[in-house]
Amino acid sequence: MQNREIASMLEEIGMMLSLDERPTARFEVRAYQKAALTVSTLQEPIEDIFNKGGNRALMELPGIGKGIAESISEYLKTGTMSKYENLKKKYPSKFMELSRIEGLGPKKIQALYSELGIKDIKGLAKAISKHEIAELPGFGEKSEEVIAKGLSMLEKSKGRILLGEALPLAESLASQLMKSGLIDKVIIAGSIRRMRETSGDIDLLALSDHGEEIMDRFVKLPEVEEVVVKGQTKTTVSLKAGVTCDLRVIPKSSFGAAVQYFTGSRDHNIQVRTIAIERGYKLNEYGLFGKNGKLIEAEDEKVIYSKLGMDWISPEMRESRGEVKLAQEHKLPELVKISDIKGDLHTHTKETDGADTIDDMAAAAISIGREYIATTNHTKSLFIAKGMNDRQFKEFFKTVDSLNERLDGSFTVLKGAEVDILKDGSLDLEKETLSSMDCVIASVHQNLKMDRESMTNRIVKAIDTGLVHILGHPTGRELLIRDPYLIDLESVFEAAERNLTALEINAQPSRLDLNDTNIASAAQYKIMFSIGTDAHRTTHLEFMRYGVGTARRGWLPKEQIINAMPLKALKRWLAK
Repeated sequence: MQNREIASMLEEIGMMLSLDERPTARFEVRAYQKAALTVSTLQEPIEDIFNKGGNRALMELPGIGKGIAESISEYLKTGTMSKYENLKKKYPSKFMELSRIEGLGPKKIQALYSELGIKDIKGLAKAISKHEIAELPGFGEKSEEVIAKGLSMLEKSKGRILLGEALPLAESLASQLMKSGLIDKVIIAGSIRRMRETSGDIDLLALSDHGEEIMDRFVKLPEVEEVVVKGQTKTTVSLKAGVTCDLRVIPKSSFGAAVQYFTGSRDHNIQVRTIAIERGYKLNEYGLFGKNGKLIEAEDEKVIYSKLGMDWISPEMRESRGEVKLAQEHKLPELVKISDIKGDLHTHTKETDGADTIDDMAAAAISIGREYIATTNHTKSLFIAKGMNDRQFKEFFKTVDSLNERLDGSFTVLKGAEVDILKDGSLDLEKETLSSMDCVIASVHQNLKMDRESMTNRIVKAIDTGLVHILGHPTGRELLIRDPYLIDLESVFEAAERNLTALEINAQPSRLDLNDTNIASAAQYKIMFSIGTDAHRTTHLEFMRYGVGTARRGWLPKEQIINAMPLKALKRWLAK
């Protein structure tokens, strides 16, 4: 799957074009940004799309015109993209690498190259160590501190990728292996199966009698960059995505035990093995063995848990947080499932920073079985997202009303906004406008560096207006890029409880906010949750599975999630 490489090149082209002073350049920038987003969120390999229908098929994808389609096809045919290569001669900096650091946009990256010759992470680290950046025009000491902190965070996250990248990549590898016809079953194990927010590697377990042939195919997959070690039962490769992947071929008799072992977590497995010993068994990755040392054959890991007197434990719960005891007592909670989700209460359209129309978003939601969505565009203070004012929302809602009339009850679009919580805790739209909406999300997007007390008071004040249905991405983090802002979450939970405000589990792979441990803490209060995709285009609606996975890691049942309610019940809840 070459989606990742192509999306990165398109995004980097957009960054480089943003330095171009031609009046038309800004339109090109937007075009490449849209195309990069489209490619990065495709649910199938772009090479498959091209092979089926050529440039015409590429041009049918949202945001991909003739010129960009030709560049993509050029790369798929030759491995190079001339537009990209020509711009790199003019702008040698590694924009994608450096732009992952908070405080660095294309113009600052170019300034660092022009003034100090910095074009990569190594050069940036050296300049920071000498305090050269603080002396540059337009930077200063504070800017250098922010960049240094961002660099430190990037170094910590090195070799890890987001769940939203790791899971589709693992699924693509598994699918290609299954197509060989040599495998009966492939399981994605490890942290990905547990739906952890980031992964450092990919674990694949294959049930097959053709180990040598499978490994020969595995090392030749297009995602593979280098073979680390190759054997008949285990092979490790480095992937172009920047992580390693282990493929193990397991016999049928041991498959269940291997799945249990390689799913983890380590602490969970230690507890399970201890119980096995107490019951006279021996459990490891090769199988469950009885007192006589004989292997107890088990293709399904549920047999392993059953033999040890436990209920099967959902992979998302296996973090040694009390789940083993509950499994022994047969008291495990019934966790929310993706099939429980009735709607999506956080979406954006092209009126602000979304890519698609409300008609497109509704049609896409219908196609994946949703009963409703809320359209929640940004508000006026968020200039970068072309936020809307009160008048613009009123005009836009006429379009929503017209759409709902055409849908005639078969599907419903709720009218809402993602209103900015301003620095003083006030909301970015008039009370009258917000009161007229079906669903109001309130979020912090700016002034993220406030001290703990000020940020807490800011958010609590917004919730206490009584106008907020959902607190959006409550800690403001961006995975692998930005830590959460300083905040007293207990005070926020208390405010949410007294105002009947739901807390969002933002399903965007770069956020997954609230995280699992914060969900578990919030669940101790009388609080409801909303799992929202924060979709900025139709394909983002598929992000719901990451939000559901995070909710499951926080042990949430569907009864605590408002968008698992049918529409009538949801409307009653929102009306409170």
